[in-house]
Amino acid sequence: MSATERATEPATEPASEQYDPYEAFGDLAGDVRDPWPDLAAARRQAPVQRNTMFALEGAEVPPDLPDEYTVYSYDLVSQVLRDNQTFSSEVYAAMMGPVMGHTILEMDEPEHRRHRGLVAEAFRHKTLARWETELVSAVVDELIDAIVDRGGAEAAGGRGRAELVREFTFPFPVQVIARILGLPRRDYPRFQRWSLELISVGTDWDRGIAASEKLRDYFKEIVDQRRAEPADDLISDLAHAEIDGHTLSDEEIFAFLRLLLPAGVETTYRSSGNLLFGLLTHPDQLDAVRADRSLLPQAIEEGLRWEPPLHGIARVAIVDTELGGVAIKAGSVLSVAIGAANRDETRYAEPDRFDIFRDPQQHIAFGFGPHMCLGMHLARMETRVAVDALIDRLPDLRLDPDGDDPHIRGQIFRSPTALPVLFG
Repeated sequence: MSATERATEPATEPASEQYDPYEAFGDLAGDVRDPWPDLAAARRQAPVQRNTMFALEGAEVPPDLPDEYTVYSYDLVSQVLRDNQTFSSEVYAAMMGPVMGHTILEMDEPEHRRHRGLVAEAFRHKTLARWETELVSAVVDELIDAIVDRGGAEAAGGRGRAELVREFTFPFPVQVIARILGLPRRDYPRFQRWSLELISVGTDWDRGIAASEKLRDYFKEIVDQRRAEPADDLISDLAHAEIDGHTLSDEEIFAFLRLLLPAGVETTYRSSGNLLFGLLTHPDQLDAVRADRSLLPQAIEEGLRWEPPLHGIARVAIVDTELGGVAIKAGSVLSVAIGAANRDETRYAEPDRFDIFRDPQQHIAFGFGPHMCLGMHLARMETRVAVDALIDRLPDLRLDPDGDDPHIRGQIFRSPTALPVLFG
């Protein structure tokens, strides 16, 4: 089927596949409201701890199970993420390979450096600037138009009402990615559904694997077309990227595009929601940003530090080593606790406080070292454009006092349950 035929194809899905994607996606977060006291206690007790899942008296440890450790402090988390000679990313091959394919996430050097160089070509500063004006702002404005229309119809006493998670932070990143990839607008509904099914593989393995295969078939047709006839989109950039004679194979492109969904959709959805929650629950700081938009970049960084969307990254030790005075055997799996590191009191004063005016210091929400998030500048830009537009177009934006206990939740993935707001 050609792109033209696909653009006119009905977008309806079989009744068996119609369900609320937000509800299915929300299951990933879990219902942990406040992990911070336990993380702080663990960090203070020992910054590196062996996990004790099978350490109960009389429990039998499964054979060939690797040792597992959690790393809690900022200094040691950053050390692990910097040192890819000692701590490898290959652990993700087994964790995510069946769903994503062979991605940059699991690569070590020199493969990682070569592959990253090829895909990084598509995220140049000039390209991001064009995406901001031509793509991101358009998506944001369309979603806010719908909020204003609905809010105006439901307004009482001159006030508009909205729920920003379902109506804004949840849908906007996947629409941005769809436009960056150059997908036909008619395909957006099923692309979003497949994307969310892929990301939600932890709660429904079969559905996630099926979505991975559907996305591969879908991308293959577009990649073939872009190799023959390049367009002004990310898939064309990837299809024609070349450094020192190296290019990306189709399977490498498919894997990167699958990875782009959790990396570019899920984290932006969660991090933008977390920032909005921080500002809405601290109206004095929201007022400050409203009055002086130059504060927005530091507000974004504080939101990422205070409530990172993802709390853990995995590594495997490839040699015997020592970390924080703890002997680590080769083959041991380490979970580096990003959330705990971002609230380490030895680095941040009053780390549990949301404060956009604190002295800036690097956080680890985007990782650290060679595998630092390739799309972090895109994520920051999307969040800046989104929050700026919400403040501009929804005057006197504030939490709805009649909202049903909105709060940030999750153990590994963190985001607000809802953002009920009033405006006008």
